[in-house]
Amino acid sequence: MRTPRLAFTRLDSTAARMVGTHRQPLCHSPTGRRLAAMVLGLSSMGGAGLEAQQGPADLVVTNARIYTADRARPRVQALAVRDGRLVFAGSDIEARVLAGPTTEIWDLDGATVIPGMVDAHAHLVSLGTALRTVDLVGTRSYEEVIARVAERARTMPPGEWIEGRGWDQNDWANTAMPTHQALSRAVPDHPVYLRRVGGHAALVNARALALAGITRETADPTGGRILRSADGGPTGVLLENPAFNLVRQNIPAPSETELRERITLAIQTANAHGLTGIHDAGVGRDTIAIYEALAREGSFSLRNYVMISSADPKLDSVLKNGPRLAQSERIWVRSIKISADGALGSRGAALLEPYSDDPPNLGVLRASRDSIRRVAAKALAYGFQLNVHAIGDGANRHALDAFEDALRERPTADHRFRIEHAQILDPKDIPRFAELGVIPAMQGSHQTSDMYWAVDRLGYDRALGAYAWRELLDTGVIIPNGSDFPVESSNPLISFGAFVTRQDREGWPPGGWFPAQRTTREEALYSMTLWPAVAGFMEEETGSLTPGKYADFVVLDRDIMTVPPEEIRETRVLRTVLGGKAVFSATE
Repeated sequence: MRTPRLAFTRLDSTAARMVGTHRQPLCHSPTGRRLAAMVLGLSSMGGAGLEAQQGPADLVVTNARIYTADRARPRVQALAVRDGRLVFAGSDIEARVLAGPTTEIWDLDGATVIPGMVDAHAHLVSLGTALRTVDLVGTRSYEEVIARVAERARTMPPGEWIEGRGWDQNDWANTAMPTHQALSRAVPDHPVYLRRVGGHAALVNARALALAGITRETADPTGGRILRSADGGPTGVLLENPAFNLVRQNIPAPSETELRERITLAIQTANAHGLTGIHDAGVGRDTIAIYEALAREGSFSLRNYVMISSADPKLDSVLKNGPRLAQSERIWVRSIKISADGALGSRGAALLEPYSDDPPNLGVLRASRDSIRRVAAKALAYGFQLNVHAIGDGANRHALDAFEDALRERPTADHRFRIEHAQILDPKDIPRFAELGVIPAMQGSHQTSDMYWAVDRLGYDRALGAYAWRELLDTGVIIPNGSDFPVESSNPLISFGAFVTRQDREGWPPGGWFPAQRTTREEALYSMTLWPAVAGFMEEETGSLTPGKYADFVVLDRDIMTVPPEEIRETRVLRTVLGGKAVFSATE
């Protein structure tokens, strides 16, 4: 397919700032009220008056196929930007009227433009860490994992920790969980800590077990599990954070300089994939402080809707300060994250009935119904949103029950509580999301990664309620989409394609995995743009290419709304724009 040629010129003219809305707003920000007042105040003025008051646009984008995610005007040819916000969306002829002597003009030569994509469930620091450690994604055997770790060990002084992430035993010929002995023989002089792809299991070697003091006598910590061999000794696999922490507390923390470098690398990677925003799941207050410092320096080119971890010791002080925006609306703090269970791949997701391939295992329930209720009530009291990680049908019911308890105790309109992942649902619980006003924040790429073995874990009947996008949408809820990176690739078009096809890169299975749950392309577009904005109380500022909102958009080399489904994954990002400024440009 021909890659559109992007031309950049300047054109004389003057401009007016025109403000519109895409829908009845769901919340009222100071910016929204300010824009509404401006519209009312200028509604009787002619074009000359608007030009005199507002001046020319800073940027005009023309000759493009633009999908706005605004139902009032879903397709346009051109955009105009002033002071980081859109002032016009419409025809080429009209947009050029808004240019002045210093206006930059982008002729996109027919390229496709969509709103800036937002990953509604991601882990920014973890992505940066993954990019700096041993990459185990895509390994096809335990032997390959060991080889990559041994290669890294040869470059490091003895005794230094080796970290890695991304192994998945479900991709190996032997799908049993690994044991540490082969890794320990290959890498005896370095403690090794390797997170599984889903982040809910870790493999460590004998040196790491010894440093942590983990032996056959060590009890499982509450909320975690040490997998054991037949003789009771630790296999080297640890499930969930309480177990990880027995080892992780011995790993030297990265310096602030190193942490800033990891965050910066992760932001650059996200921008290159067309992301202008993320919802950052489970962040501590100290990390938020680093985000804010980077934003003050002009080095944070994402809009980050932060979910502060419920386990953070500084949570109460954050809540008492109330919801807030920081640093030019780059850092948004108004939500809390708590985890109710683990992951399906490591059999840690909490189920109502035992795993089909591992009876009598029900998974790991990490938070009680009452503990979730207490956090939910606290969130409501301080005007915060609560987002609960729940993957198994047991954890999802648990979270919905806790939400119902909290909302009965403190009735609140427009709370926008969320369940993060909502992967496995009992059919009786699907309507409860709409009934309680709860948003299921789901990740398309999890379905295409898990579909090869999910039926083994769940059995066919229970798999009918897995990744049930169509059934949920038909109840009237929205589904903000994401990747859970670095669990999955940070390329949002993979999850977009999964929503549309429920197939992998090779087009398997024919017709899609449980194809009745597919979405339309319009729904998939909304899931990466407007719906994350709504899920983060940001819809008056971002999410669609509507005048008055921030000029966050992406230029693509093909039309993802019309190309054959197999081409969606091959689409290249040509340019990522945040607040009217390019934060990524592809090399020609």
